[in-house]
Amino acid sequence: MSANIKFNRPKPPSRLKHYFTAGLLLLLLWGSAYKTEADFGELVDGLGNMFELLREMFPPKWTYFDNILEAMLETIRMAIVGTTIGAMLAIPVALLCASNIAGSSWIFYPIRFLLNLVRTIPDLLLAALFVAIFGLGSLPGIFALTVFSVGLIAKLTYEALEAIDRGPLEAMASVGANKLQIIAYAVVPQIQAHFMSFTLYTFEINVRAAAVLGLVGAGGIGHYYEVTLGFLEYDKTSVIIIFTLAIVLLIDYASAKLRERLL
Repeated sequence: MSANIKFNRPKPPSRLKHYFTAGLLLLLLWGSAYKTEADFGELVDGLGNMFELLREMFPPKWTYFDNILEAMLETIRMAIVGTTIGAMLAIPVALLCASNIAGSSWIFYPIRFLLNLVRTIPDLLLAALFVAIFGLGSLPGIFALTVFSVGLIAKLTYEALEAIDRGPLEAMASVGANKLQIIAYAVVPQIQAHFMSFTLYTFEINVRAAAVLGLVGAGGIGHYYEVTLGFLEYDKTSVIIIFTLAIVLLIDYASAKLRERLL
């Protein structure tokens, strides 16, 4: 009797969904290219100018290195200060945004709205606004990086807070611990490694961002980008690019090693 049992083999999934998805992506690509007036012919025609620009950038004028060293150090200092202050300010913001910490939707929804509003403002626009308020120099750049850091770190932290184990929180609440004690002894131990990782990641981004804030007068190495490009001194620009690339790669490597130890 068991020999007569028939097994129904499952039918292979239809490929229609994959074809439909591919067709939709191609349609969106074509529509976007059409509406933005993207012309691949112009791209091909402009390749000659691109190669001419690269030819003018090499060999780099290495003697220009001494002129930009202090500006690069200023850029790194701006990133350090902006990230540090932003990380400290992001802590209460993240706690108020997390639904399992704040508790009331009347608290975390408005704070999340303000956080999203801050995150929609580009760092260059922030720098331009602060330059208009405080004038030229590194201070507007620090303020811009601080605001940007608050938005990014608070967003990542509150999402991590909502994924923590609720057991320790409920255990401490059951023995009469207040809100601050719960945060200090049940929340912080679970989130501190992630918070440090988010801060290091934001620092990496801020070093790159600080390198171009000088284009709007916010100090740092970006001012030299503007000057050399404005005077068509592309051999000096290539020195700035290579130096910035080396600093960014070094910081990325050190930050990655630190995050591995934290996590």
